[in-house]
Amino acid sequence: MKIAIIGGTGPQGQGLALRFARAGIEVALGSRDAERSAGIAAELMQKLPEGSAEISGLGNIEATQAADQMVICAVPWSAHNATLTTLKPHLADKILVDIVVPLAEGDPKKVDMPPEGSATEAAQALLGDEIPVVGALHNVSATTLNNLDWDINCDILICGNSLPARKQVMELVGALDVQTYNAGDAQSARCIEAITPILIRQNISKAVPFTHAGIRICAPDH
Repeated sequence: MKIAIIGGTGPQGQGLALRFARAGIEVALGSRDAERSAGIAAELMQKLPEGSAEISGLGNIEATQAADQMVICAVPWSAHNATLTTLKPHLADKILVDIVVPLAEGDPKKVDMPPEGSATEAAQALLGDEIPVVGALHNVSATTLNNLDWDINCDILICGNSLPARKQVMELVGALDVQTYNAGDAQSARCIEAITPILIRQNISKAVPFTHAGIRICAPDH
């Protein structure tokens, strides 16, 4: 299997590329600058243990075309809609996995939700019903992802209007040794995406004795 990570040269994208490649899943790292993407892909390969899958660096369109089915959108919120508009003609028969959180400009401790309600819903409205959009991986620390000596310390909530697509994304993300949960249709992204700025607030607070926190669904002990 080969997946694409659009905006893959950012911290979140690089961390996910490392994790998926270590899990044996090939990654096409997409960027507006294909040359820069190729250089970063080569650097990431140097960090991986022997036997990992390949990370290649391409332009955004070429990376999308190279993906077998799954295309992860990891661009900044400011580039979200423009990027997806450009990629829409190349997303036929693929699933768009949107990990973008609409953080408020100048204040990452707040969200600034779009009129659709969430980034996931905005992506679905832009791409149309024929291209399934699944929201996932919103609440994972980029620092944690990039440190392969650390386990991913959170559960992953996954939402989208297509149940078959949700299940496929849950299987893909499960390859990262995390617990995934079906969080329902795309409207659930309004809650899930809004968790991220709360985590950011806790992680930068001097009153909290930790950083890079995540969330877990805790089963009762009775």
